[in-house]
Amino acid sequence: MNKYAKRYLIDAMSGMAQGLFCSLLIATIVRTLGNQLLLLGTNPVFQFLVDAGNFAREPHVVGAAMAVGIGFAMKVPALVLFSLVAIGAAANVTGKEGGPLAVLIIAILAAEAGCLVSKKTKVDIIVTPAVTILVGSLLTLLIAGYIGTAANSVGKFLVWTTKLHPFWMGILVSVVVGIALTLPISSAAICAAFGLTGLAGGAAVAGCCAQMVGFAVMSFKENRWSGIISQGLGTSMLQMPNIIKNPKIWIPPILASAIIGPIATCLFKMEMNGEAVSSGMGTCGLVGQIGVITGWYAPNETAIAHGATAIVPSLFDWIGLFAISFVLPAILCYIFGKVFRKAGWIKEGDLSLQ
Repeated sequence: MNKYAKRYLIDAMSGMAQGLFCSLLIATIVRTLGNQLLLLGTNPVFQFLVDAGNFAREPHVVGAAMAVGIGFAMKVPALVLFSLVAIGAAANVTGKEGGPLAVLIIAILAAEAGCLVSKKTKVDIIVTPAVTILVGSLLTLLIAGYIGTAANSVGKFLVWTTKLHPFWMGILVSVVVGIALTLPISSAAICAAFGLTGLAGGAAVAGCCAQMVGFAVMSFKENRWSGIISQGLGTSMLQMPNIIKNPKIWIPPILASAIIGPIATCLFKMEMNGEAVSSGMGTCGLVGQIGVITGWYAPNETAIAHGATAIVPSLFDWIGLFAISFVLPAILCYIFGKVFRKAGWIKEGDLSLQ
């Protein structure tokens, strides 16, 4: 059971998130940069950035990238991996707004089907890709649309509920997505699968930042500046071995998530209207912050469907983004960490990454 849970819930989801990052996310950043530069005047270089971004964020390209990422993470044979290109493209297009979840499920099933016959015959070069593509295509036709609709409905429900109850949903979304970020699963893939945008996406960013920046600051005594970089700009997942040894070290970032989430939704009204995958990235490579900024100027299709429009950010918006992403997580976790150390709940070396 542990083997399959790791293969499907950890490896496959992480691969999907990387595929999204290397296509849709980077493409959106490049395109937004090009569009903003074009406001200064027509320039072929600026237009090239827009065109390059448009190429890489086409639904079939994004689907192919996700499927290949999933297959690569699952360590499937080469012929299965290459065949997943077509399956990912088809599943993402057919799944529409809920395409990422359709790609995740169908790519896994098609990959496993391909693995069953891989290198079992003398005509492997025909049998393996044929089985992978036929199984994946059949599943796409049968269930991709339903998976996409279900995922989109869940996403809409979360976005709508957060608008209706920003305080309580701010806490819930922030804590749950923040915990998912630190666990060895992909919070980015979860946010992408359900199209988490708007206030719900902003709460998700807040929760992720609370975990990453929180652990980085709280463990500064043990890990110094290398810990700030590896956790604050990398991943709080590095603390999982320490959390297993002493689960109490996880309480301060979770408490910070519960506090910062509703501040993001109720006070600053911070929305993530960039690509939904950014909602689950936090400060990793500053992707969460870039996603919020690109969403201000050019909301993605999912966010627009949820009612988002482009805005010119005010000083208050910028202050909110900086406070939610860096200042509040650092201050709160520093204070909580001090209290926990004094109480003896966190001992010397409990947060060491070495």
